[in-house]
Amino acid sequence: MSDLRPLSGFRSYSTPHLRIREVPWSNPVGADLREAQQAELDARYGTGHRDPNPPGAADSAVFLVAYERSTGQPLGCGGLHRTDSTTAEIKRVYVLPYARGAGVATAVLGALEDRAKQMGFAVLTAEAGSAQPDGRRFYENGGYRVVPNFGAYIMSDGSTCFAKTIGPVLPL
Repeated sequence: MSDLRPLSGFRSYSTPHLRIREVPWSNPVGADLREAQQAELDARYGTGHRDPNPPGAADSAVFLVAYERSTGQPLGCGGLHRTDSTTAEIKRVYVLPYARGAGVATAVLGALEDRAKQMGFAVLTAEAGSAQPDGRRFYENGGYRVVPNFGAYIMSDGSTCFAKTIGPVLPL
């Protein structure tokens, strides 16, 4: 676990049962969670569904992994993809099926929002596809509003895009 970095000044979204840690994009646990998410998306869409705007190490501003505190078992993840100096897109929010309904995704989203504020982002965006009604509800319940499709999703009829203002947009 030498690649786990403490979040300096980071308000912890850890609970008595959960610890959230920032890890590099290359972290093998994060890679395994992203692969599990991709397999689930492939099954939901019935094809090799691929993100038209996949994040990578170079543009990943933050990647978090949520661990069960008592066992150290990874339960979920999420990241931020830097869009521009004031906006980041939430990417790869995923929770293992057996851990769903326990607040893991909500804690990851809260941690991502807090970290984004620390980094000076004013707006967070997100996307959920047609086979992800749970994702759409998740963002709506988190205070995100539906916005016109953006970026790689502009021509995607199956995408629903969201945005949330989390801080002031500072003049450059």
